[in-house]
Amino acid sequence: MDRQQQASRDVLMRDPYPLYARARAATGLTFVPEFDAWLVARDADVREVLRRPDDFSSAQVLRGDVRPSAEAFAVLGEGFGGHRDAVSADGAEHRRLRAPLIRGLSAARVAKVVPYARERAEELVDSFVGEGRVELMEAYARRLPGDVVGRLAGLDPADVPQVVHGGHQAERLLFLPMDEAGQVAASQDIVTMQQILDGYVCDRRAAPREDLCTELVAALAPGPADEPLTLEQRHELVAQLQNFLIAGHLTTTALIGTTVLHLLRHPDQWERLTAEPARIPAVIEEAARYDAPLQAFRRVTTRDVTLAGTELPEGSEVLVAFGAAGRDAALHPSPDVFDIERRQGARHLAFGLGAHACVGAQLAREQLGITLELLTRRLPGLRIADDRPAVTMRPTLIHRAPEALHLTW
Repeated sequence: MDRQQQASRDVLMRDPYPLYARARAATGLTFVPEFDAWLVARDADVREVLRRPDDFSSAQVLRGDVRPSAEAFAVLGEGFGGHRDAVSADGAEHRRLRAPLIRGLSAARVAKVVPYARERAEELVDSFVGEGRVELMEAYARRLPGDVVGRLAGLDPADVPQVVHGGHQAERLLFLPMDEAGQVAASQDIVTMQQILDGYVCDRRAAPREDLCTELVAALAPGPADEPLTLEQRHELVAQLQNFLIAGHLTTTALIGTTVLHLLRHPDQWERLTAEPARIPAVIEEAARYDAPLQAFRRVTTRDVTLAGTELPEGSEVLVAFGAAGRDAALHPSPDVFDIERRQGARHLAFGLGAHACVGAQLAREQLGITLELLTRRLPGLRIADDRPAVTMRPTLIHRAPEALHLTW
């Protein structure tokens, strides 16, 4: 892809909503060359794909938009890769890999970590509240979710920053263009993260604890504590733990950033929320519908199928756009209007549906709720800083968020 094509693609990903609108209005599906896939944009069609996992495989769900260089691949070969995780598996393998995540993110375990999340959120706000301004993404949105999922997984707080950084680097390597030196550096950070996680899975085999890491080890590599994990088991366990941590913090980071952005772009709605914090649950759902943190995932047809009147041969790639479904007027009146007083009708698809629905959705909602309660209470005069460049979105459909969010009060 040349620079001109990349620039065009970046513009499209920074604001995909005009493309979504054209695709919803079109007859059948729309093929998008920039994504090399058929775009599934209507809510009904998205639901159909998600309800037919046997016909629409998740095997390519995390296929990157960028192919790393040979040098980057060589570095990655020193880590723990090559195994499918729960997101990119199908059928029985998917159910096997997903089961311990469901147990690890049970309502009871999420409730248990909420007090820590609230305490940590307060500490982060304490660190900048006296400054009168903050870049929210770096100072808060990229920190709270990592700390919380690290706590659930059982990580030492000292390891969390490196693991979170490795997750961001993994996303950048696959979805954002970098020069070769940047790709190699990102790969090194990813390998460092994987080596840290390998230490945890090996430790939990020998000394189980009450955490998600132990849950994964017990479910996927059962055996006596004095029997070391095989290299194959370590690779699989690191892949699952890495996927959980990356999905757990990147998605919530994005949701926090976009929610605060849209509230402050509508000052009347921000003021209404500060006066009536009981509206927070409705705000969470409206924000997720209006600008889904995970805009789209790929699926691949396992046989010849017809979707929305479009014939798709076996092996066709479709881009299932949760973000587009959230703006479908067939379910959401005036869908392009951000309205915290909206009466939620049909459930939005921001957290997916069916076999691959997000297992961490409740944890994400809890953290966003804590954030909104805290900011409206402690910083009711919050606003977007007008002495900084306009807010721009990151050029990716994975974890859509502001690149930076400079605020003042």
